[in-house]
Amino acid sequence: MAVVEIVSFGYLHGAPPEAHLTIDLRHHFRDPHVSPELRYMTADDEPVRAAVLGTPGIAHLVGATIAAVAAFASGPSAGRVVVAVGCAGGRHRAPTFARALADCLRGAGHSVTVRHRDMHKAVVQR
Repeated sequence: MAVVEIVSFGYLHGAPPEAHLTIDLRHHFRDPHVSPELRYMTADDEPVRAAVLGTPGIAHLVGATIAAVAAFASGPSAGRVVVAVGCAGGRHRAPTFARALADCLRGAGHSVTVRHRDMHKAVVQR
């Protein structure tokens, strides 16, 4: 099984972290930031998690990312696999996705750490 490090981040807070695989959620998945009732919440809040995980395509992307991690882990120079998951501000989509991915990978027997680089930073006004 693989040792996997997942880092969630917001592109509006700086460059993506170095990773073997970077998932960009900005353009294809609705941003909870646009809903005033969710804007100041984070992935720590159930309404945000429900909104993100209920978005069409997210579950499929989690599954595809699991397959990609398995491919990286099975390579001849297999080692730690770093996955970076980004959205605009790093408070909603990326950390929710990162946690869902981590739960699935742990369920498959992988050793997983998760770090949220930007989740607790101030809301970006845009």
